[in-house]
Amino acid sequence: MAEPAADLVGPGCAAYAKKVPSGSGSVQGMAKDPVATAASNNPLLKTLVAAVSGKVNRQVNLADTLNGAEFTVFAPVDSAFAKLPKATVKSLSTPKGAATLRSVLTYHVVPGQIAPDSIDGRHKTVQGGTLQVTGSGDNLKVNGSASVICGGVQTANATVYLIDSVLMPKM
Repeated sequence: MAEPAADLVGPGCAAYAKKVPSGSGSVQGMAKDPVATAASNNPLLKTLVAAVSGKVNRQVNLADTLNGAEFTVFAPVDSAFAKLPKATVKSLSTPKGAATLRSVLTYHVVPGQIAPDSIDGRHKTVQGGTLQVTGSGDNLKVNGSASVICGGVQTANATVYLIDSVLMPKM
């Protein structure tokens, strides 16, 4: 297996490595677990983990699904969720909000693992929509607005790109 940090891209990788230098939430630690488990160990992804594990809405638990196949995951960090209007976040926890939450979460997931040197382009998501990734290296954008903080983070079954915004599918 290649060194987990070998193909990292993004201006925030050094800060991430400094914040989480070792342990199960580090780049090396995340490489050992499937993606939902790995994310649960990452202190930058607490809100995302709550959303995919049924803690935001009991009707939406995608952890086993995410751990069960190969994916590329655009993972909004906690500060990305903090930018959302509080009313929007509250609505996602209601029974009526379950379908919207599932749609938003699966819009961040692309089937198969895509390495940083192949990520530029259009990608069909599990939700059914399409993401547009542009740029390379430390200048990757998703849908023209979300910046990749640190990408190419490997887990046992996924390639993760930490992003600074929550992506919203067309509803």
